[in-house]
Amino acid sequence: MPESLSVLFQYLLPKRLLTHLAGKLASWRGGALTTAVISAFARRYGVDMSEAAEPDLRAYACFNDFFTRALHPGQRPLADADLVCPVDGAISEFGAIADGQIFQAKGHHYSTLALVGGDTGLAARFENGSFATLYLSPRDYHRIHMPCAGRLSRMIHVPGSLFSVDRTMTRRVPGLFARNERVVCVFESAAGPFALVLVGAALVGSVATVWHGVVTPPRHRRQSIWQYEETGVELAQGAEMGRFLLGSTVVAIFARPALRFAPEWMPGRPVRMGEAMGSPGTA
Repeated sequence: MPESLSVLFQYLLPKRLLTHLAGKLASWRGGALTTAVISAFARRYGVDMSEAAEPDLRAYACFNDFFTRALHPGQRPLADADLVCPVDGAISEFGAIADGQIFQAKGHHYSTLALVGGDTGLAARFENGSFATLYLSPRDYHRIHMPCAGRLSRMIHVPGSLFSVDRTMTRRVPGLFARNERVVCVFESAAGPFALVLVGAALVGSVATVWHGVVTPPRHRRQSIWQYEETGVELAQGAEMGRFLLGSTVVAIFARPALRFAPEWMPGRPVRMGEAMGSPGTA
């Protein structure tokens, strides 16, 4: 299908309804039929079950259990680095946040202010900082981990659209990651504040965090904010912080000075959770 028609199709689709139905189906416990669907999915996308803590597809009662499967201990050792990659996936883009703008694709930028839900004070903390946009495909491990040790300060659910976040839509939909529904998780660390933005997408039935559980659904029309300064939620480097049901994108943003990203990082490169991501720059 030509890209222009694919994009038009995305605009016309009842994305919210389809995502709701996908969520219902993903939680359905259908016995042998569920196993058959999971097996077909694993074959279609080349899912490597040898890494899973439970490699037997018959052990998964529903698609959600399969999709958020744990890995066998030791599968993702942490690099000796200040910042490690928080997910398995592919690098979409990364670099500096310049004049409050984050690069999405050729010809497209979006603002940090829009990404974090319109909080000017929060957006200002990332002025002249850095970002990394990481895409998780359907075949990838879908738990999200901490790039460094951090203390949770707040979480913001920003309602929005549910466009697909594949390469075509990234190239063709302006401000995609600041338009889609997202969960902004803000942390304080020894090197300064950072945020992991879990971006929803078409057919992503749920976004969850380890401290809250399922954040969405339900999908509200108004922004929701949870404050954690007093509760002391602290997570170590490499600890799980959240998960997606079906593939999506994480946008990680860091305060200035700009990060020194690992020299092997480049757009399009596959990455694994725990590999070296970079280190804080010098002021």
